[in-house]
Amino acid sequence: MAGGAAKYRHLSRKSSHRQALLRNLVTSLFKHESITTTWAKAKEAQRLAEKLITLGKKNTEASRRRALETFYTPHDILPKLFGPLRERYAERPGGYTRVLRVEPKKDDQAPSAILELVDGPKDMRFALTARTVLRRRGQGLETLDELTTMNVRKVTQFRKNGVEELERAIHRLKVDDGKAQGQGRAKPANDAEEGAEKQQQQQQQQ
Repeated sequence: MAGGAAKYRHLSRKSSHRQALLRNLVTSLFKHESITTTWAKAKEAQRLAEKLITLGKKNTEASRRRALETFYTPHDILPKLFGPLRERYAERPGGYTRVLRVEPKKDDQAPSAILELVDGPKDMRFALTARTVLRRRGQGLETLDELTTMNVRKVTQFRKNGVEELERAIHRLKVDDGKAQGQGRAKPANDAEEGAEKQQQQQQQQ
């Protein structure tokens, strides 16, 4: 429709180049479970990644063929998509990926972001929530505030043995830190955690 809103971002590329870019991004995402790119590319790759996980959950011949046509290294990725990832997201109705804003990485100051698979070993919200709970316990605050309680529920709800995994993550952080930091702000482990923490602060201010 003339004058209507675009249904997707063109990413300043013709269609074939755009599709190749997105295929490369999702191949890297499913291989490493976390990638850093621009905000616009992350949002478009997220749409494709969500569709691919839905195909993995269907686990039919048709869904396998479609996934095979998408990944650049399908023989490496398909066993993971139709195996561990299918099992990981079996009970999750959607929201298999997350985009977190981070500080711009390039000189042109283009908005940057991290695209990750949730409930996995590189889930930044899970890591951030564990650190927040550890910090509050170090301050003698056993009761969680409303936002942290909501985040605990989100990161454990669909993760297998979520509560136990969170407690193990808290214990590992405590060991790594040497001791819980009773006062002061815990240093984020990386850019993604810092970006997530900034988002959390913005939510508290609203």
